[in-house]
Amino acid sequence: MTGGLVVVGASLAGLRATEAARKAGYTGAITLIGDETHLPYDRPPLSKAYLDAAEQPDVVFREERHLRDELGVDLRLGAPAHALDPARRTLHVSGQEIPYDGLVIATGAAARTLPGADGIAGVHTLRTLDDAISVRAALDAGARTVVVGSGFIGSEVASVARKRGLPVTIVEAAPTPLARAIGAAMGEAVAGLHHRAGTDLRCGVAVERLEAERGRIRRVHLSDGSTLDADLVVAGIGADPATGWLSGSGLECDNGIQCDATLAAVGATGVYAAGDVARWHNPLFEQLMRIEHWTGAAEQGAVAARNALDPAAAKPYVTVPYFWSDWYTHRIQFVGVSGASEVRIVSGNADEDRFVALYRQGDRLTGVLTLNGQAVVMKYRGLLARRASWTDALEFAEQRASLAAARG
Repeated sequence: MTGGLVVVGASLAGLRATEAARKAGYTGAITLIGDETHLPYDRPPLSKAYLDAAEQPDVVFREERHLRDELGVDLRLGAPAHALDPARRTLHVSGQEIPYDGLVIATGAAARTLPGADGIAGVHTLRTLDDAISVRAALDAGARTVVVGSGFIGSEVASVARKRGLPVTIVEAAPTPLARAIGAAMGEAVAGLHHRAGTDLRCGVAVERLEAERGRIRRVHLSDGSTLDADLVVAGIGADPATGWLSGSGLECDNGIQCDATLAAVGATGVYAAGDVARWHNPLFEQLMRIEHWTGAAEQGAVAARNALDPAAAKPYVTVPYFWSDWYTHRIQFVGVSGASEVRIVSGNADEDRFVALYRQGDRLTGVLTLNGQAVVMKYRGLLARRASWTDALEFAEQRASLAAARG
């Protein structure tokens, strides 16, 4: 390579791309570009342990010395990319042109904001380390908290606030939490965790407007006419893939950068995508996917880099999607995809704090949701990877039940 490998996005997927390149034996130039000034850091703790009242954890993945000296990376932080010219194999970053031979785009996604929130102190999203610093400071001050959105980020923030003993209300426009992620029935089941923890969960109601006093949030007005006092509002209403800077590049962008099974971007040569910004064809489920979860970002970053270095030997990225979320003292885990013609609980029940639910599409197992099922969830992931039938999955569940009964 003459221009070397360039990675845009200095978070998990970008970091894994640089590490995978070196592990693959690549000795050429690597440039890692990030729009934030922070070193690559771990995002999941930002809505979990980082907000806890205990000493805040160090979320930085690697020291600068490791990146520059050990990996030999040209690290450019606080330098957002603003244009791409695939024909010339050139990236435009902060007024500079950076040539590349292989490019991995890992720019992630940007959190959606609440309408009317601009300029109001105390209203935040939670996507970046700077966001987490601000939210933690508000919780430290004992903020009355309103979370907009009952997804994973919002629910984790609510969990931490309740652990601190703070009053918290979750406002969810949909009638059921997490319906898109795990289905309506199971969304209702995990909603019980909020009720049992004393969190005020209000579904089927939207934010009408935000009310500020002296430039700081004071009240949230809802569509049902009710009002919530608030010192802190956290919007967990989803994120959009960061593709705006690719306008005019020729890359096909629709809910992410369109990629083939090898993560190669459609519309350019030598360009690959990884992490939240990538929408690729997953051969295991024969569908386009865009995954906003830690495991996917880590795996995709490594695959994209190896394929960018040796396109002739590019291998498809085939995976069983996996995510987890910590609510109160419980762990929710999901493997597979949630679209299903049937969802069946095979262990525990929806009213308990431990259960396993299987998802069926046709005659195939397509997903598994567990609540506090850490001992079994990866076994089911293996079944999904082997394209297990529904019958095989039910037999496996029966075997697990028999073993549990034998142990007493």
